[in-house]
Amino acid sequence: MSHHLHLRGSVPPLSFRGGLDARFSPGVPWHFASSSSNVGVAAASSARTLRPPQHRAKVMAKEAGEQETAALGWAARDASGVLSPFDFSRRAQKDDDVTIKVLYCGICHTDLYIIKNEWGNAMYPVVPGHEILGVVTDVGSGVTKFKAGETVGVGYFVGSCRSCESCGNGYENYCYGMVLTSNGIDAEHGGAVTQGGFSDVIVVNEDYVVRVPDGLPLDKAAPLLCAGVTVYSPMMRFGLNAPGKHLGVVGLGGLGHVAVKFGKAFGMKVTVISTSPGKREEAIEKLGADDFLVSRDPGQMQAAFGTMDGILDTVSAWHPISPLFALMKPMGQMVFVGGPTKPLELPAVAIVPGGKGIAGNCVGGMRDCQAMLDFAGKHGITAEVEVIKMDYVNTALERLQKNDVRYRFVIDVAGSLGTTA
Repeated sequence: MSHHLHLRGSVPPLSFRGGLDARFSPGVPWHFASSSSNVGVAAASSARTLRPPQHRAKVMAKEAGEQETAALGWAARDASGVLSPFDFSRRAQKDDDVTIKVLYCGICHTDLYIIKNEWGNAMYPVVPGHEILGVVTDVGSGVTKFKAGETVGVGYFVGSCRSCESCGNGYENYCYGMVLTSNGIDAEHGGAVTQGGFSDVIVVNEDYVVRVPDGLPLDKAAPLLCAGVTVYSPMMRFGLNAPGKHLGVVGLGGLGHVAVKFGKAFGMKVTVISTSPGKREEAIEKLGADDFLVSRDPGQMQAAFGTMDGILDTVSAWHPISPLFALMKPMGQMVFVGGPTKPLELPAVAIVPGGKGIAGNCVGGMRDCQAMLDFAGKHGITAEVEVIKMDYVNTALERLQKNDVRYRFVIDVAGSLGTTA
């Protein structure tokens, strides 16, 4: 899930300097800055690497006599983004922690941005991965939600402040103290840098773990921990889940194809909007979309003018967005869940006359994530995946950069990691 969106229109251009992860790292404030100025930039430039004192948690654990957990993962050491085997330690399990053996982990576009330091906030070495499916191997004495042997998931974040308005309302994903699963700073545990799911084991507070319903194939369910909740959450939030409503989905990639499945499960009419005519058959015949628009075809776009109640834009590359607003009915809602790294242009005339709304969405809170999995289990919703071994991960990342995947890579961590080091 990547968010680095600039909108140019009736307001000055704004830039998320340092990217989403810089925004939510404790101690790194969310600064808006003009795209032509470096004033107020809190995060490092793309040529720099943030290096917090990663040893503090280890020192504290040793002083307390706590036993850390040895871990094996694959990490990037520099902005080349090349991953290789990496031995490290997970923090000692606390009373409210769950220790999880990682079985599968999906690969998200955000992982690619982070390991290549495209947001300027990589804290190397970086073990990516935040679409984690695994099995509980141990629990702390105070854990009440899980027990050993249960199948669980871990998504985009593993902590939050728990005291702000966002946390209180079930939107931990918008907490300024959110702790990212990978490349985050865990202030509660000595300021250690978090390492993600491209590893054999992870230790997480029970409040940031979700239960996986029986019957969901684990490899195909892993991407739901990010891609799934990223599209499900705004559909619920903006009423784009009502039977009979018309939903547009821009882009048929890792997010878009799951959005189509959720939309149809809600009983909606779903139209895929894409630049690639070759995806029409797959969108309709395989994924169940009702219609398909080629966004570069003026005739098709004109024919769909004013027909949609809302649109989810899932595209992470630059694309013209003004024509998309014309597809919506008055007071229609546009939600951006992808994040192009170049500014998107939005003239005010595209939204003002029709009273149309524009919003962004970053994954979802823990409540939404569990509800999404439960809904997916009830309706048999999973991602379309290509399962790979860990030693193929660098090739997979190269292919991901070229959008050469249908529609999500998932690493068989348990079935391959131990044989690659």
